Parts: sequence; C-alpha cells; structure tokens
Amino acid sequence: MSLAIALLTQDLRVHDNPVLHAARAAADEVVPLFVLDPDVDATGFAAPNRAAFLADCLADLDASLRPLGGRLVLRRGPAATATARLAAELDAASVHVAAGVSAFAHRREQALRTELGDRLHVHDGSLTAVVPGAVTPAGKDHYAVFTPYHRAWSQAPRRTVHRPPKALRTPDGIASEPVPAVRPESPALPPGGERAGRRLWRGYDLDRYAELHDDLAADGTSRLSPYLHFGCLSAAELAAEAHRRGGDGAEAFVRQLAWRDFHHQVLAARPRAAREAYRDRGDHWLPEDDEECAAWRAGRTGFPLVDAGMRQLAHEGWMHNRARLVTASFLAKTLYRDWRIGARHFLRFLVDGDLANNQLNWQWVAGTGTDTRPNRVLNPLAQADRLDPDGAYVRRWVPELAHVPGRAVHRPWLLDERPAGYPDPLVDPSALSDRLRAARGLD
Repeated sequence: MSLAIALLTQDLRVHDNPVLHAARAAADEVVPLFVLDPDVDATGFAAPNRAAFLADCLADLDASLRPLGGRLVLRRGPAATATARLAAELDAASVHVAAGVSAFAHRREQALRTELGDRLHVHDGSLTAVVPGAVTPAGKDHYAVFTPYHRAWSQAPRRTVHRPPKALRTPDGIASEPVPAVRPESPALPPGGERAGRRLWRGYDLDRYAELHDDLAADGTSRLSPYLHFGCLSAAELAAEAHRRGGDGAEAFVRQLAWRDFHHQVLAARPRAAREAYRDRGDHWLPEDDEECAAWRAGRTGFPLVDAGMRQLAHEGWMHNRARLVTASFLAKTLYRDWRIGARHFLRFLVDGDLANNQLNWQWVAGTGTDTRPNRVLNPLAQADRLDPDGAYVRRWVPELAHVPGRAVHRPWLLDERPAGYPDPLVDPSALSDRLRAARGLD
C-alpha cells in the first residue's frame, strides 16, 4: 500500500482541508501529522494562550479523525527533521503541507524541500480565501492599498470547497507524543478546535453583522478569528457560505475576510514587514517609558475606552476589533511609542495572534503600513461616543466606573467626584495628537 503524510500546520480541521484532501487522493493510507516544533517556542510565538488553544485544537482534531479510521500523530523536534524521520520510518511516498506566508513558514518549507526533495507537495489555498499573489496590480507583486485589492479579490476565481473525508486509513502502531497540557494566561480563553468553531459559526447571526460589528457593547462580531488563525475553520468555506446566504451582513463579513487576505498577501511579498516599517516615516519613537507603557498594558491610562480594551485582552485573550484599533492608536500615535512594543504585547495575549494581521494592523495604525492617511489619530473620546454611546462596554470592563451612568463614564475627570481607584489621564485629553504632530513635523 502507498502511504502519504499530511503535515498539518495552521489547518487543523477535517472540513475543506486541501492538504488532507490531496494526501488522501495520493495514497491508500494517510498519516495526519503535527510537529511540536521548538523553533516556534524560540520565536516567542508559543505564548500560553495560543499554546492552550492549540492543545484543544489537536485533541479535537484527533477526536474527529478517529471515527473516520484515522488519528493524529504528534512528534517533537524541528518540523523538517521530524517529518523526514517519520517519512523514513513509514517509507512514505509523499508529504503534503500548506503554503504559508511568513518568513518562518518559508524557512520551514525550504528545510522540508531539502530533506524530502520531490516527495514534498505544497498546497495553496488552505489558510486564506484567495491565495496570496493570485491577484496583483500590473507590474507589481502585491497590492499596497486595500480598496483596489478588494475589487480584484472579489472577482478572483475560488477553489472548490472540499467535503470532509468519509474515511481515512491510518496505520496502527505509529509512535506519537501526548497532547501537551498548557495553562492559559487569560482565565476566559475560548475553547479551541474545529467542532467549537463550527458551533460558533452555525449559531452566529450573520444577518446582523453589518449592523452590530462596530458596536462594542453589543459584542456583535463573530469571534471566529482564533479558529481562522489555527485553521479550525476554512476562510474559503466561510466566504463561500456567506456568499450563498447573501445580504448586507454577509457582504460586510466577507469584506473582513478580504482584509485578512490582504494582509497575508502583503506579508507574503514583504516578509520583513513583520518587524520593520513597511513605509518608513522617519519616526524616532520615544524610548519605552516604564510608567506610560506599563499603564497602557495594565489598562490604567485614564482613558476608559482604552483601559476597557486592554483589560478585555488580558481576561479573554481576545479584544474587539474596534477596541484593538483604538488601543493601538493610543500607544503609537498619542503616546508616540514604537508599534512593535504594542505588537509584542498583543502577541503575548491574543489567541488569534496572527503574524500577518497583528503586525500589519499595528503598522496600519502607526502610519508605517498601508493606511493612506498615515497621520490619522483615533481619538478615544470620539470613538467612545460613537462605538459605546451608553458606556456599557466600559462599565463591563472597568469596575471602578461601573456606577457612572451613560456616556459620562468616558470622561471621568469631568465628574464632580472622581471615581476612587481610577487614574487621571496619562496625557491632556485636549492634546491627544500633539506628540505625533511634533515628531512628524505636522504643525
């Protein structure tokens, strides 16, 4: 019998999995493999929240494979070495893996190619709805502005969405590591795995997405980002299903999938943008100040919307997208601190901490990325009035202000009696853009 290895990375699912589909088509027997790679630990990317979510994903994937006749094999070591060793043990005819966009993914693929030669098969379309590089402007290797990218993305041909396999034959007796037990840093981390992600998707009211996804208190976003990051859900499948359902909510939801793909195609073309300015503005960021940066991390800036977002991040390992933009703008534009300081803190907690989306959204906010208005400042007071008009989101996450009614909660320094235990604003509320303007010579 012929045997293929399906090396799974960020595609931890049985539904619409091109790698699993290709391996099953190529051989009589398939070994789904996940490698616990110490090189990931060395990058600092295996933060406790993501490691705990990953452990859930691996256990869930194994449970989904067993009724089909398969099971998940776990090995430890550098991905290429561990995969090549297993391929030699089993005399595997082919190894299948999803294409990635990060520099780490490119190095892993090259190492696999060196170890396996033409037995390696790399498959596009596992991690995004449209393959990075599938749509490009004339004479360039990627789109640097979202709107024209979205137009091209919307017209791009889509691959077939694969059904889950009806059966999968995995040989017995293959040694496997146990699923690691990891304690998350955030106490309210969501459960990981494909089955949890599909339950969330099936129960989500997509029709109301356009109406509610910017409403902080309503918590009307899908919360699917962790499941997309780990590949528990397929972006291609979600886009196809949303298109079938139609309506304003589905259209707005698909637009967010396009934003996700946009950042992946930027990083695929410019891997260094994960750590360097995509567009250098000549910034000389202020030195990391222990007091100000520590106050931002702790959610004690004195600006209630910023603090609510940072406290949600620490508690849930997740933050509403609009709150991410506001908190990031406050650090990069109001405090004028290097966006990499904030990106590192987000990656410490975010269960959906995706390199492309985290780093490039931070650069967008900092004005060093793809934003066509690089000097915009998201005023946390104006944003609070628009996104949390009744103050319910702030009162949920900032208990010191829970007794303050209505939108007065957004400006506690104006109250006759200052709330006990809540700090004064780090900066003058009338000077939220002063540091940026001075630094970039905008006055």
